[in-house]
Amino acid sequence: MAKFFLRKKAGDRVANGHPWVFANELGDSDGEYEAGDIVELYSYNGSFIGKGYVNPASQIRIRLLSRNKSEEINDEFFYNRINEAWAYRQSIGYIENCRLIFGEADGLPALIIDKFNDYLVLQTLALGIDKWKPAIVDALQKIFKPKGIYERNDVPVRELEGLAQQKGFLSEPFDTNIILNENGLKFHVDIENGQKTGYFLDQQDNRRAIQHIVKGADVLEAFCYTGTFSLHAAHYGAKSVLGLDISENAVKTARRNAELNGLQDICKFDAVNAFDVLKQWGKDNRRYDVVMIDPPAFTKSRENIQKAITGYKEINLRSMKLTKPGGFLVTASCTNLVPPDMFLKIIDMAAKDAKRKIRQVTWQTQASDHPILWHVPSTQYLKFLIVQVM
Repeated sequence: MAKFFLRKKAGDRVANGHPWVFANELGDSDGEYEAGDIVELYSYNGSFIGKGYVNPASQIRIRLLSRNKSEEINDEFFYNRINEAWAYRQSIGYIENCRLIFGEADGLPALIIDKFNDYLVLQTLALGIDKWKPAIVDALQKIFKPKGIYERNDVPVRELEGLAQQKGFLSEPFDTNIILNENGLKFHVDIENGQKTGYFLDQQDNRRAIQHIVKGADVLEAFCYTGTFSLHAAHYGAKSVLGLDISENAVKTARRNAELNGLQDICKFDAVNAFDVLKQWGKDNRRYDVVMIDPPAFTKSRENIQKAITGYKEINLRSMKLTKPGGFLVTASCTNLVPPDMFLKIIDMAAKDAKRKIRQVTWQTQASDHPILWHVPSTQYLKFLIVQVM
């Protein structure tokens, strides 16, 4: 097994628990290896740090799987890690639907597995973990005996690892249009063509957080996707709900979800550009008791972080202007390039420009089945805020 050594002035972050080792942090190496192989990592003075998979084509040169020198990385290793992750989800109450494996937070870097009742959706986002896909699928079959396993590796990040984008069945074929249950509601999920793995499980706890503020309210949701927050608002007693999304397909699914739950008379959905509509409606003096927004990430690179700040500020400012005095703004950000403190500053700036006072009601992150490791900042990515707009 090849050995890699950290540079003398590099490695505190890795030694303190971060599983990523960047190319510029590495010095000497000893032994032959191929891309995707398991290798050992040592400090500059020769003390063992961990073992993981290597990819010389990636800026993240090594991703650590274990810090136990005697632990062998084999099929049994992946079976045990997945079993441990499932036991954790069960212990905190996530049984039917959950993020089963959340990459680095579950000790399996670049691996994502979502569980939708009896169906599993998998992403292997780095070469090293992709090589273990057969072992991972075998472990899932043994632990869950699922009705189906599907691969959603149609994501550009794989290309940075020299991997092709692809999707398809990893089990016997099945109907990829399924229905899941959440908080007393039912939702259509398109595993094959929906965004990410088909459904945003990370907001499932946050959707419950709106239950008191929406009772008897006129609610507007922008960037509603398939209407999950909108349907929750209606379920929790909203008088009327209007959801907006630019995707015709998403809006069609949102309408189907409303009919599935008998809420089509309360929930209406329009396929429009929410950015333009919110700006115009502000000029038209439209007002709502509750405004909910969960816009797409404004940037995926640090070079465009100022653009993201400007975008988030503008969309929150427009939303506050549409909120009745004493009403509520529900706002979220899904990019880890905008850390929590920055997000709160953006909301504060938006309130000042809108000439509105706000007071915090709820401040949360992603659902607990997406665990956060304090020494791995990227594991905390979702910001969810409810404020009263005075």
